[in-house]
Amino acid sequence: MKIDEDKLNALMGRMVTEFGAMASAPLVLLGDRLGLYKAMAGAGPMTADQLGEKTRLRLRYAQEWLNAQAASGFVEYDPREQTYTLTPEAAMVLADESSPTFMVGGFECLASMYLDLDKVQKAFVDGTGLGWHEHHPSLFSGTERFFRAGYNANLEPSWIPALEGMSERLRAGARVADVGCGFGASTIVLAQAYPKSTFVGYDYHEPSIAAARQRAEQAGVGDRVRFEVAGAKTYPGRGFDLIAFFDCLHDMGDPVGAARHVRESLAPDGTWMIVEPFANDRLEDNLNPVGRVYYSASTMVCTPCSLAQEVGLGLGAQAGEQRLRKVASEGGFGRFRRAAETPFNLVFEARI
Repeated sequence: MKIDEDKLNALMGRMVTEFGAMASAPLVLLGDRLGLYKAMAGAGPMTADQLGEKTRLRLRYAQEWLNAQAASGFVEYDPREQTYTLTPEAAMVLADESSPTFMVGGFECLASMYLDLDKVQKAFVDGTGLGWHEHHPSLFSGTERFFRAGYNANLEPSWIPALEGMSERLRAGARVADVGCGFGASTIVLAQAYPKSTFVGYDYHEPSIAAARQRAEQAGVGDRVRFEVAGAKTYPGRGFDLIAFFDCLHDMGDPVGAARHVRESLAPDGTWMIVEPFANDRLEDNLNPVGRVYYSASTMVCTPCSLAQEVGLGLGAQAGEQRLRKVASEGGFGRFRRAAETPFNLVFEARI
């Protein structure tokens, strides 16, 4: 077989880039855990000495970490002054948790993939699944931090207004269920935006529900929000004006069964809001940087999670509109439309 040297060299160059990305990921987590990014945010140019003194870390560690950050392009280095700067743009991505572009939570999720590698390998070989609750805890906290940024940026300003009449109902006072709520980020964002409405978050994962309750109290919305341990096909309650599934339907073993339960739980004029990772219907249209992230996460987390449950449909994180529409239709919903989208999410409205 003849080797194309240009293709081989291009691939080797790509591998070096991959090694650098993999090697720098733990350093992002170190910068987050040790408060290094926050110490640099808004501080202007800093020497390694200044950063070490400000964070009370040994100079040699601060120096090497800064050098790696500069090589990655996360901080700017001035060779004349030997200073390092975290730009305002980089601070939005790495330091400011209220920013719509904060990304560090995603690195926590990635860490869980490596920590759970042996478990996923076993699932591949055995043909079994790996439940959400069986993953490393960094997946749970990372998911909350990563998705919260998008909810803060989009939920009240654009996603809810895209649902027919829902902004008005929530402002007037509506009953809302957030199914698969995790640590409750989406539930709390909604409760803060619509103080006349009441909210209940459901998740089968008890540690997540415990964390959600604590976060609701900290956010000052505990009087209008409650969290309960319950699955997507067994949660109680009827007559909800809005039932929301945020980035979780594709993880479910029986999404059609979950859809049927939503239909039974909604008020006759209620709305099912489904937020899913952005995906086109054809594989070839998802072979891009966003699709790469989502297919990888789906391989390590989403698909094993679904296969660990009854039915085990295995939609995956790149299900796409056509397959999601089919789930809603089989679940008894006559109306289904794409209401909004971002580069990372699709937002659907399903009604009876």
